[in-house]
Amino acid sequence: MKKLSVVVLSVLAAGVLLFVVACGGTKSVTTLVYGTTDKVTKMDPADAYDIHTWEIFQNISAGLLMYTPGTATIVPGLATAYTVNATGDVYTFTLRKGVKFSNGDAFNAQAVKWSIDRVIKLNGDPAALVTQYVKSVDVVDDNTVRFNLKGPVSYFPALVATPTYFPMDPKVYPADKIVQDVNELTGGEIVALGPYRLTSFKRDEQAVFEANPKYWGKEPNIKKIIIRYFADATTMRLALEKGEVDLTFKSMLPSDIKDLSANANLTTYPIPGQQIRYLCFETSQSVFKNKILRQAVAALVNRPEINQKVFLGQNAPLYSMIPAGMSYHTEDFKTVFGDANVAAAEKLLTGLGYSKSKPFKFDLWYTPSHYGDTEVNMAEVLKAELETTPLIKVTLKNAEWATYKKQWDQKQMPVFLLGWYPDYVDPDDYTSPFAQTEGSKGMGIYFSDKAWDDLFLKEQGATDDASRNATFAQIQKMWTDDVPTVPIYQGNLYVFSKKNVTGVNIGATLIFNYSELKFTK
Repeated sequence: MKKLSVVVLSVLAAGVLLFVVACGGTKSVTTLVYGTTDKVTKMDPADAYDIHTWEIFQNISAGLLMYTPGTATIVPGLATAYTVNATGDVYTFTLRKGVKFSNGDAFNAQAVKWSIDRVIKLNGDPAALVTQYVKSVDVVDDNTVRFNLKGPVSYFPALVATPTYFPMDPKVYPADKIVQDVNELTGGEIVALGPYRLTSFKRDEQAVFEANPKYWGKEPNIKKIIIRYFADATTMRLALEKGEVDLTFKSMLPSDIKDLSANANLTTYPIPGQQIRYLCFETSQSVFKNKILRQAVAALVNRPEINQKVFLGQNAPLYSMIPAGMSYHTEDFKTVFGDANVAAAEKLLTGLGYSKSKPFKFDLWYTPSHYGDTEVNMAEVLKAELETTPLIKVTLKNAEWATYKKQWDQKQMPVFLLGWYPDYVDPDDYTSPFAQTEGSKGMGIYFSDKAWDDLFLKEQGATDDASRNATFAQIQKMWTDDVPTVPIYQGNLYVFSKKNVTGVNIGATLIFNYSELKFTK
């Protein structure tokens, strides 16, 4: 899913020297310290599927294709060019010559094939980004690799630019298991192809990045970056205000965002919202197998109230899974249900036999820390909204992220809150993972309908804008009938930095390129 004034500072506990004496006795900044409340999941692109771990791989590794920083423009990466056959289902990539992994191993087409085959075999969380599309990968020669697809995919270049497709060193990553931590790797270090090396990692404490001397591209501006992991937003804010960190990204409390944005000693970088939040239903066997109950819940959600009470108006109500500002976005949930539509919900519920004396009871699940310190408040506000009718009684339940994921896999949560950052910048990425049969399984929704699957295949293979527009209009209209999910809000993100930090350039992809960061004099 997808963010200075010079102060002499020594962080001895972390073993970090932030300033060095240069020629003539002057001092220059050599290390940037970045604070976040995010967490790293698994140190393996075959199984990592969260925005922060992807962020790390986007800085220590690279794809055959990549995005120009701050844009959704795809440009050559490890591949210098590619061709597509007439039917759009075979992509052939010409690889950059002379590229080496950070340990000196040669990069070649065999490494690309090995990495993709490994993702398919291990079938981790993001594997559907490959298995849904790729039939096989062929090595044509050392510098040429061919992807044979299951059908035409108009946005395949965007998929190739995601960390799930990034080549890893076959001598370092095991072929037959997911890597949880760096110390499980041969040599005890991630060996990859990006501008930085991850030279030290202490889970939930800090990660240290140093410039990769074997990087094939432009040298990073700042040679050393340290990420400090904070348990909560309040502690992170204090560290920023004390000058202990140079910038912060994800996630401050709404009150912190308001205060820090007015702080003249800091620079505020608002990141327009491609992040979305929504409710998911387990549609195959839970109480929400009945779509009328899903419709009733959708009618009761009050998006403007959530935005104001929880986020101080800093986000935007969302009436489609496709974010506002993205191609093909419509607002069918606003037209069909509106907000806080108690009359519509009660009509649906009474039609199923529910009443004040026999209310519809269900558990609403949330995960308390994965989405930041506002999550408990959001769950409580949502519960109150659903209970504005006496025909519904909600019990709030929660689990930390690892357990939460297991529970949706095991169909243990009838309705639960989730969030989404883009894998690739296309409306398909905000729809097919939730309502196409294979993608929906991975999200714990288990929605399956051949008519929907056919529509997704149609839009995925279409290359003309008019055809995709018509198909997505149909999909969004159908969403308000079957309601596999309920969109709630579209969120903005914020980077706060000291005044002498520049180069923060995060666009719609939400990719944070550390190599773009600079210190001004």
